[in-house]
Amino acid sequence: MIEILSSNLPVLAGLVFILGLLTGSFLNVVIHRLPLILGREWRATATEILTEANCSVSCPQDELPPKYNLMTPASACPKCHHKITALENIPVFSWLFLGGKCSNCKTKISGRYPFVELLTALTFLVCAVTFGWSWPLAFALIFTCFLIAGSFIDYDHKILPDQLTLPLVWIGVTAALWLAPADSLPGFAKDLPSSVIGALAGYLSLWSIYWLFKLLTGKEGMGHGDFKLLAAIGAFLGWQMLPLVILLSTVTGAVLGIITMAISKKGRDYKIPFGPFLAIAGWIALIWGETITNSYIQMLQP
Repeated sequence: MIEILSSNLPVLAGLVFILGLLTGSFLNVVIHRLPLILGREWRATATEILTEANCSVSCPQDELPPKYNLMTPASACPKCHHKITALENIPVFSWLFLGGKCSNCKTKISGRYPFVELLTALTFLVCAVTFGWSWPLAFALIFTCFLIAGSFIDYDHKILPDQLTLPLVWIGVTAALWLAPADSLPGFAKDLPSSVIGALAGYLSLWSIYWLFKLLTGKEGMGHGDFKLLAAIGAFLGWQMLPLVILLSTVTGAVLGIITMAISKKGRDYKIPFGPFLAIAGWIALIWGETITNSYIQMLQP
């Protein structure tokens, strides 16, 4: 089987695409549940601290079941609590078959669920075509999963959980340590020093911008999660790719930010999460970073 996957790209691409659909279904769970789990933990911690300080506290009622994590309870309709069966949980196809509605109460199901599943499958497919059957492919798929989950959570809640960003930093360093220079393909950090420096430079660059902006304006221009996400991207790609990532994320963030404010008719104080733009730029740099950089260098040459 391994010989088939390593020598037959169409078979590998097809299997990775199916894996992406299944993984995207799980990422939907992470995107929905992780912020709720963190919210419960934060409320419990706040209540404990205020209680020990003899302060009266009234926290909102926790509507989550006692046992609530990424695996339990089983997925159900939020309105009628109909348990989603295995046939109703097939990525993309079940949503299409059900017409985007709950089979029991006919409540509309957001189209974002199949979108995340299809997005994950397509990005997995590109990774398979780019890296083939190799260790870099495995690390690229992990990198992609964390970026997708973090992006949608940041878009919804304006947070990038440490539970996603910090492990990704260490996975990036591990990738640089695991992949020998001979096995390292374009996009990944060339060696361990490049990865470590990339993590440090990624964090410190946005940290410096954050404090400079705060000293000049008295406002916070970005969240601390953005520092950690860029540190993770730097750990995966190496410090050499950070200028491209920052440039791509800044340009796309500025353009889409202006469009969003124009459409929503919100002012300058409207907060737009920067994490999704960092994630998009980081993934593009992983796949096409060296091609973009080399093309730019050739353009500058006389």
